[in-house]
Amino acid sequence: MNDEQSPRSHETARIPAAGDENTGSAPFPAENGDYVLPHSTEDHPGTVMVVHLRGWVDPGSAGRIAMDTIIGQADPEPVASFDDDQIIDYRSRRPMMRVVDGVLEKLIWPRVEVGLGHDRRGQRVVTVTGDEPDRHWRRFAGAMVDLALDLDVEMMVGLGAFPAPVPHTRPVSIVATASSRELATRVGFQPGQLDVPAGVQAVLEWEMARAGIPSVGLWAPVPHYAANMDQPAGSVALIEALDDLTGMGISTDSLTEAAVHTRRTLDALIAEDPQHEMLVKALERHLDAMGSTTDIELPSGDELADEIQRFLDTQN
Repeated sequence: MNDEQSPRSHETARIPAAGDENTGSAPFPAENGDYVLPHSTEDHPGTVMVVHLRGWVDPGSAGRIAMDTIIGQADPEPVASFDDDQIIDYRSRRPMMRVVDGVLEKLIWPRVEVGLGHDRRGQRVVTVTGDEPDRHWRRFAGAMVDLALDLDVEMMVGLGAFPAPVPHTRPVSIVATASSRELATRVGFQPGQLDVPAGVQAVLEWEMARAGIPSVGLWAPVPHYAANMDQPAGSVALIEALDDLTGMGISTDSLTEAAVHTRRTLDALIAEDPQHEMLVKALERHLDAMGSTTDIELPSGDELADEIQRFLDTQN
């Protein structure tokens, strides 16, 4: 990206290549060794970095749909790129080939994309999307922290979902992982200790917090029996929680309509099987007795890890 491609004024800052002196934890330059930052001498209070990377658990695509909605409204322009050859394993995450009438027309490579846009209230939004890196997570996180500091990011928020014993007939209550008890309490959290596999988003949360940038992971519990269907209700809940936490203005009107349609579809499917109806009613009674999703009795760490792995296996 250069000045001819965008009407905005930019300056270029170099990310040292691996092996350079004084690299610290910021490798992975793009091919030209640069990333591009908006040129400004002013601070930008309220800048939020929102993260969702494909490859980790996201039943119902709740996190992806929420992120797509944010990008569609914030209209971010690219501000950073990485040497994807260093961080992506193309045998486990292969590029897609587009063939039209026998002719190879395009290769679509997995990549990490960082953009800068604005919500409808004018708040700056840094979006981190694309594919979860396969390697060099610590160095990748260090580079992202440096970029966040350069862009005056005041909070990092990750978006995701997890399979849970909840019915689709009840409102979605977001669960947080956070850098502080105060932030976790603002969102809601699952009491007790839970040891489960982590995605790179958790590494980013950890490293951002170490650098003094508050970080929160927002997680939508998705009915485990509907994990392979799009769950826009979870996406609505994620965006509303993001708004409550940061003041970011993202419309959920279209997602709300889609959630109503999904609810009707699930109601119709479940009504065809008495056993499914009994399952949903049992989940409703259990959730109503517990009070909210943050109070549900989750499986053990090993059981939840197995459930997550089963979900990931269905996506490969």
